[in-house]
Amino acid sequence: MTSESRDVTGAARPRYVEPVSLSAVCEALGIPAATGQVTGVSLASTAVEPGDLYAALPGARTHGARYAADAVEAGAVAVLTDPDGARIISETRVPVLVVDGPRAVLGDVAALVYDRPAAAMLTVGVTGTQGKTTVTQLAESALDAAGQTPAVVGTIGTRIAGQAVRTALTTPEAPALHALFAAMKEQGVTACAMEVSSHALVQGRVDGIVFDVAVFLNLGRDHLDFHGTVEDYFTAKATLFTERRARRAVVNVGDPFGTRLADSTVLPVTTFSTTGAADWSVVRTDAGASGTSATFAGPDGELDVEIPMPGAFNVENALAVVAALAAGGIDPRAAARGIAASPGVPGRMQRVDAGQDFQVVVDYAHKPDALEAVLATLRPVTSGRLIVVVGAGGDRDTGKRPVMGEIAARLADVVVVTDDNPRSEDAAEIRRAVLAGAEAAGTDADVRETGDRGAAISQAVSLARAGDCVLIAGKGHEQGQEVAGTVHPFDDVLQARAALQALDGAGTR
Repeated sequence: MTSESRDVTGAARPRYVEPVSLSAVCEALGIPAATGQVTGVSLASTAVEPGDLYAALPGARTHGARYAADAVEAGAVAVLTDPDGARIISETRVPVLVVDGPRAVLGDVAALVYDRPAAAMLTVGVTGTQGKTTVTQLAESALDAAGQTPAVVGTIGTRIAGQAVRTALTTPEAPALHALFAAMKEQGVTACAMEVSSHALVQGRVDGIVFDVAVFLNLGRDHLDFHGTVEDYFTAKATLFTERRARRAVVNVGDPFGTRLADSTVLPVTTFSTTGAADWSVVRTDAGASGTSATFAGPDGELDVEIPMPGAFNVENALAVVAALAAGGIDPRAAARGIAASPGVPGRMQRVDAGQDFQVVVDYAHKPDALEAVLATLRPVTSGRLIVVVGAGGDRDTGKRPVMGEIAARLADVVVVTDDNPRSEDAAEIRRAVLAGAEAAGTDADVRETGDRGAAISQAVSLARAGDCVLIAGKGHEQGQEVAGTVHPFDDVLQARAALQALDGAGTR
């Protein structure tokens, strides 16, 4: 990835930054001093603002140093790069700071320039294969109920004190992240819950931040196209639970990788589990179609919690929120009130209701573990057939495709295999892999193939009868479908509503 490979323009920045001398930056880097003052850091020449330090990084296709002149023209007061980048920058009117491996120091430089804003608030970093988004969104609601001014950073967006802010990645690049925290501080934020992806950890995006609480939810098959093996994936996740990146660990010991992590981390640990002994556990659940009433047991006694989303996995998510915020000094009773008041999470077990006599649910389940958990949750609250629309993304782990098909055919009655985000791959080839897994399941499921996702959703809805449940899996909150490098507008929830309206218009509902 180069300095120019992602659109990070429009990211949140503070209105004012106290200038930091370039000599202080150079001292931190251990290089000869330079003159001038810096008030920001940018990875993209198109996002440079006057006073910025432009970080010109090497990438797979080009070197960010090739855009140094553009950055200087936009107001950059200095360039941070590596020796190769310095050779590309033949001459410039601003200082060029040269270090080996500039990405490795970028987070610390950004933290210095923005005066370590994350340290001014309670920070909770959440990692895991499943549940990061739900946990951070519930945490935002819980923090609000506890009297905090919250922010949340993650997959479905960033909010600062309730206001949406544009970011380019689940976990923004280090300069954008520190600028974001500076904007939060400026706007009075007192606590932030943030998703921390394995990619972000490997690529140093959270460098320069020491989370007050780091939360481990679970680990399953995902991102093997990036990490190679599950063990390497776990190793990446585990780097969050070091003194460099966190002060306290909150770990799900109901997950075998969580047990390993709790035993190996040097951080103080708070454990939680829905299935066994832990610092925080579950002593009662009463599950319904739209949510679960539960009682948690913690260090100070029992706590009743109303969870406004169905599923055992959401009980675990809520338990993680209570344990994490309690570890951060938040009253668990206030956290429970906030969880109960949460409006839910877009694209996570989201019901689409147009008055029909069957259920329609949209969920982001695009990984095997998630698909299995969602189908297992819906089966007990479905009196009729379980119909699932399922696919798999392109340019990602190919091995999970037949697994997704097998799970769908094993747990659902009707399976409509369709396209997810094919990206650069042949969509038909992806569907064939999913269909092969469905066939290998050896069940009586009615398995169909409809490549066009909108048509597949319409087909699934038209098949539904009273008491049935239609699960539209894979894309959740996403509002686009990537095909051959182009993202086309597409929203599963809107498509489901349109399909229901079409049924109503035809008089078949």
